[in-house]
Parts: sequence; C-alpha cells; structure tokens
Amino acid sequence: MSFLSLLQDSPVLFASCITILGLLVGSFLNVVIYRLPEMMKRSWLQQCAELRGETAEALPAFNLFTPRSTCPHCGHKISARENIPIISYLVLRGRCSRCHARISPRYPIIEALTALISGFVAWHYGYGFVATAALIFVWALIALAVIDLNTQLLPDDITLPLLWIGLLVNINQGFTDIQAAVIGAIAGYLSLWSIYWCFKLITGKEGMGYGDFKLLAAIGAWLGWSMLPVVILLSSLVGALVGIGLILAAKLNRNIPIPFGPYLVGGALIALFWGEELVHIYLGLL
Repeated sequence: MSFLSLLQDSPVLFASCITILGLLVGSFLNVVIYRLPEMMKRSWLQQCAELRGETAEALPAFNLFTPRSTCPHCGHKISARENIPIISYLVLRGRCSRCHARISPRYPIIEALTALISGFVAWHYGYGFVATAALIFVWALIALAVIDLNTQLLPDDITLPLLWIGLLVNINQGFTDIQAAVIGAIAGYLSLWSIYWCFKLITGKEGMGYGDFKLLAAIGAWLGWSMLPVVILLSSLVGALVGIGLILAAKLNRNIPIPFGPYLVGGALIALFWGEELVHIYLGLL
C-alpha cells in the first residue's frame, strides 16, 4: 500500500502529517509576516524617489528568501538547526544563541497556531482537494491577520491572488458553486465599500481601509455570498467587544484605529468550519 493510500485511509495519520506540515508552513509565514511589509515599504520609497526625479538608492536584495534570517540585535545569521519550528525556540530558551537577546514568543505561537488549525482542517475535510484548498485559504488568512495586526496593512500581494484562487477553486464547486462565489466576491467588496463611504460622508473620517474590502471580497469568493452575513456579524461583534474592552481598560485611545482584518479572518475561519450550521440555526430562529 502506498503512502498516499495510507493517508487517504487513515484520518489520524493524515491529520498528523498535515499538523507537522503546518509547523513548517508557520515558520515560513513568520518570514512573510515580517518581510512582506518591509518589501512594500522599500518599494514605496523607491517609487517616491523616482516621482521626485531622484536617483533611488541601490539597496541590497531583500525578499522572502534573501538574505538569510538574522538576529535583529546582533546580526547573527540563524542556522538551520536554530530554525526548527518551536523546538529551536524551546532549546534556546527564547534567546539568541550569540547575544542572548530575547526572541519574541510570537514566532512559536504562530507556528503552533498554524499547525493546530492545519491539523483541524485535515481532520474536518479529510483527504482530498477540498482540504488542500482549505489549507491554502487558512495559511493566507493567518498571514493577513498578523500583518494587519502589526502594521494595519492588508497586502494586495496576498488578498488579490487569494480572491482569484477562491474563484478557481469553486469552478468545480469546491466550497460553493461558481455563481455564489462570484456574487460573494462582489457583495463582499461592495458591502464594506458602502459602509466606508457612509461613515466618511457622515463623520468626515475613514472608518477602514481598502484592504478590508479586498479581504472580504476574497472571503466571499471562497465561501460564497451566503456566508458573508455570518462573517460580518461575527467579526463586527468580536471587534466591537474587544475595542470597547480595551477602551474601558484605558489601554486604547478612542482615536487610535483598530485593525479590522484579524476579526474578518476570525469570522471567516468560523464560517469555513461551522458556517452552514450557523446559517441553519439563524434561519431556524427566524
């Protein structure tokens, strides 16, 4: 019996292997989360220099693969042995092996979170195309949530490909039919776009960024239009509760914007796993 047959016949083995894969992907997502905003910043600075007619300063190559990861405090290049997900962090006791500066616990947390959600995806959907697609969706959402939390940016480099991939996945009814996916993408974008402009016309302020529109459009392309009310309701409730809680705890100024992307991601993940059940419960109450 081949290994693929074993994965197909054993849900436990499949979920275990995907959990391990999730650890490795989580390590790569840490790179994306840190480097992609920096890549965007460097690109913007170069474009601004060109618009001013200045010669852009030549910068060393910086992308998702170059240069090697280093300690931000002493510049020590991190070896493969020091880059094993979670294990290296525990062995090093959360500190750089050279200068002993503290390493942020964010890195193992993201690795563990990615592994756990990936394993649950494998267990929930089982071996097959839908599980593979759901993993891509989940990994992109995790990266977007943390980037938005850190920088209040939702990069087009992730949201737009995610939207198109969602439509492609649903051509053969991956999570929904293609008609529902197309309507979901349109409705997702226009719903937040409408709220944005209503809020701006009333208050003169911008309530959210265009990245939120694109993220909800991508979610609609993956899950279909019928899941959008669930996603919006859940994300709005959680966002409102967290925001009010932080304000009451005097840890957040009312004028400091709260990134909405992480709450959209949370709503999308709940809808991905339990959306149909929630819709049935809602319709039953009506």
